[in-house]
Amino acid sequence: MNTLFAEELQAAGESRADSIPFQGAAERISTLDWPQIGKELDAQGSTVLQGLLSTDECKAIASLYPEESIFRSRVIMGRHGFGRGEYKYFSYPLPSIIHGLRTALYSWLAPVANRWNEAMGIEVRYPERHVDFIQRCHDAGQQRPTPLLLQYGPGDYNCLHQDLYGEHVFPIQVAILLSEPQQDFTGGEFVLTEQRPRMQSRPEVVPLRQGVAVAFAVHHRPVQGTRGIYRVNLRHGVSRLRSGQRHTVGIIFHDAS
Repeated sequence: MNTLFAEELQAAGESRADSIPFQGAAERISTLDWPQIGKELDAQGSTVLQGLLSTDECKAIASLYPEESIFRSRVIMGRHGFGRGEYKYFSYPLPSIIHGLRTALYSWLAPVANRWNEAMGIEVRYPERHVDFIQRCHDAGQQRPTPLLLQYGPGDYNCLHQDLYGEHVFPIQVAILLSEPQQDFTGGEFVLTEQRPRMQSRPEVVPLRQGVAVAFAVHHRPVQGTRGIYRVNLRHGVSRLRSGQRHTVGIIFHDAS
């Protein structure tokens, strides 16, 4: 077992990140309407997860942004043509609240991911436990953690993109809004686009509130057509912030090479 993976399994470090009170991730997430969530993911490639975090939890996670010791890297979007704003990738060991969310959400999303791959004729199947999928990533050299904390200010935005970091990709990810629209910021809507073969792109704006998450397709998903199932490609981004400050935590289930 490699060092990074062993660290993830240990208790998180003694940073302020683990002073955030957070109990019962698995129990909280298990109370969501997962049959309906699965139907919405199948139908449109995204779905809203209500009440994933409390207001206090959101504020506590957002307040971690200046704490350099818990992050592995910082990305200034404008330097890379990604948009405007910035984000930081957490390092291992992940803060316990992030690790708990990542582990619990994966177990419910894996059956949807396996159903999608079967429908699209993709042989890859995902194990029941996230720890086993992460081991698969690490064995292939994808050892850098991908959960991230994003920060936007006035005029910032995130260009449409896909979070693909290597050969092993889990096809669904989750973004949790940590700020309250109209109170902490204006603008900054979460946007999805879907490109179907020989058709124009279909846009969708997903309304979110503080503590509410969106689960969505990372890359492609199956769609039932008149001649069978075909793949559609999705991209996601954030529209221009009009005012204030917006924080989001992104839960990506595969690691990066």
